[in-house]
Amino acid sequence: MNADFSGLGVALATPFLDSGEVDLKAFRRLVKHVARGGADVLVVLGSTGEAATLEEPERDALIAACLEEASGKKVVVGTGSNATRQACAWTRQAQALGAQGALVVTPYYNKPMPAGLQAHYRAVADAAPGLPLILYNVPGRTGTNVTPAVLAKLWENEAVVAVKESSGNLVQIGEIARTLPKGKQLLSGDDGLALASIAVGGVGLISVLGNLLPFEMKSLVEAARQGRMAEARRLNDQLLPLIDALFIESNPIPLKAGLKLLGLGEANLRLPLTAPEAATRTKVAEALCLAAEGSLPGEKS
Repeated sequence: MNADFSGLGVALATPFLDSGEVDLKAFRRLVKHVARGGADVLVVLGSTGEAATLEEPERDALIAACLEEASGKKVVVGTGSNATRQACAWTRQAQALGAQGALVVTPYYNKPMPAGLQAHYRAVADAAPGLPLILYNVPGRTGTNVTPAVLAKLWENEAVVAVKESSGNLVQIGEIARTLPKGKQLLSGDDGLALASIAVGGVGLISVLGNLLPFEMKSLVEAARQGRMAEARRLNDQLLPLIDALFIESNPIPLKAGLKLLGLGEANLRLPLTAPEAATRTKVAEALCLAAEGSLPGEKS
């Protein structure tokens, strides 16, 4: 089991045509852009990819396309659901298609107790033996926060090898890092907290901004991991206005505006998400220009 998901991971967006169908050509362009930009891990069918709105054939097509264009990068598939049976089925299918890992969000809406979380992740692990699982803690979307005490119990599941921590709570992030068992990994789930998370013991980031500027995000993550903190802070300062702009509205609404600006897909979304406001498009465009102007010298994707 290759359970290393350190470095830069990118939560890939799902481009849509004006008709509302998945734009697989644009998705392939995006995967190539991100892979060539230096991402270590490609995450398909996460919340950034609007996975909750996708149908079964679309899921399989996106996974297959990502694997085909990955250029040797690890491919992780979002397989979480608030129904354990569904999460098991999606995880089993991701493994069958060739994914190297599964990103499994805590069940949303149900608000399970710690014993329910343990049973959920055990069932998912049993459904796809040998497939590493990344636990995704994002209480702002699910209504359930995996505290360090609960996470300690979930770490007992050998298949759970990493946590994508998106609580936004630096105290919690620090405690997770302090108590991290050997062989487990802490990944930041927030671009704006990547530097802080790595500083306390995290080993990587699953990024939204990396869809647009993978080279810059890779540079930030690597500088932080290698202890080049002055460089990491400079890059963080450079990218922070764009990070802020990407969350003016619900993710991935602003991101889709950025992808259109870069020719990586239209700004189309699926309901219940709606098109970005004009002010959002302006802020994203301005912030993207500032971030690009401050880019490090070197080869870009």
